[in-house]
Amino acid sequence: MATLLYVTDLGYQARGRRYCDEDIWLSGRLREEFEVALCHPLDAAGLMHRFDAVVVRNSGPVLHYQEAYDAFTRAARESGVRVFNSLTGKGDMAGKDYLLRLSREGFPVIPTAGRREEFDRLPEAAEYVVKPLLGADSVGLRFVERSRLGEVDPAGMLVQPRIPFTYEVSFYFVGAAFQYALYAPDPEARWVLQRYEPTLADLEFAQRFVDWNDLAHGIQRVDACRAPDGELLLVELEDLNPYLSLDLAGEAEREAFVAAMKSSLRELVTS
Repeated sequence: MATLLYVTDLGYQARGRRYCDEDIWLSGRLREEFEVALCHPLDAAGLMHRFDAVVVRNSGPVLHYQEAYDAFTRAARESGVRVFNSLTGKGDMAGKDYLLRLSREGFPVIPTAGRREEFDRLPEAAEYVVKPLLGADSVGLRFVERSRLGEVDPAGMLVQPRIPFTYEVSFYFVGAAFQYALYAPDPEARWVLQRYEPTLADLEFAQRFVDWNDLAHGIQRVDACRAPDGELLLVELEDLNPYLSLDLAGEAEREAFVAAMKSSLRELVTS
């Protein structure tokens, strides 16, 4: 039986959801097919060589332990340790530079600037969001008025207009395969989620980013907002340790998700 080191911070305090409940349930389901041991992210580098693969799940924002995370990924790459998610992600795994890149390449992303000369190209808005390229859970995020945009130092930051969106929606994938979608109908309550039935256009939107990321093994969450004109715009491509809100998905969706994850892990450990 293949062995998995399941990396999670069961004590992490997240706003509006309990990460630990999801990992207790999901690791239990994986135990139906694998030998599973849970560890804190700070212990992963020292333990990973004893297992067939490492599964990085709800480990909390890595910026809280950036040095240890960098050491883990460096050692895993150098020694060929199998990691789920694969350490090749181009989304949040690599910082938020991808939002600048995708915006400049014309992808349906919230318009994003990273240089002063790009500020004037941003759409008119009452306020702008300024956030770190290396950030998570709104750490370091702030809002500025248009008149004060020139005071923003763009070094290590990105700037976006604060869009009065209708709602946020998340699309969940295992590998490149769509699993389910959830949305927050109230923009002021990001984690009060309900099931969402995506249209074909919605799925094509989300699939475009997943295909661009080309992640070999892992879980991805495509977060988007519905703009006032009805267009979906990418908010975030979470490919490091996305929270899954599995308790809010339907039973059939949960079972399909677990089956897809087991299949991907089987493929990974035999690669």
